[in-house]
Amino acid sequence: MAVVYLSLGSNIGDRASYLAQAITEINDHVGKILRCSSVIETEPWGVSEPQDAYLNQSIAIETSLEPLPLLYATQAIEKKMGRTSKGERKPRTIDIDILYYDNEIINLPELIIPHPFAHLRDFVLITVGEIRG
Repeated sequence: MAVVYLSLGSNIGDRASYLAQAITEINDHVGKILRCSSVIETEPWGVSEPQDAYLNQSIAIETSLEPLPLLYATQAIEKKMGRTSKGERKPRTIDIDILYYDNEIINLPELIIPHPFAHLRDFVLITVGEIRG
């Protein structure tokens, strides 16, 4: 079993409800939730057009999924929850990023772990710092 840290974000509609729904989906289909950070509100990161603020949260899970199947599972949850854009920094119902997968370093065309922007995002540093044991 791997311990994985995920970042969750939402800036459309009932943002808190989307975070809660994502946590339920992850717990039911991806892995056991170990810890959840508090929820913080942040301005959009790296966008050129005005957007509503995000609610962000990080979670630690334990999963038997390997990194790529984990990515596909989180993308399926995003799609199920109404996410239509990926990687375009557009408004979204839910964004699930894989931040860390155990202590592994992964560099694939579709997946880089640790997340390449984690160290630049205060909302990641704050929320992961809160739950990292």
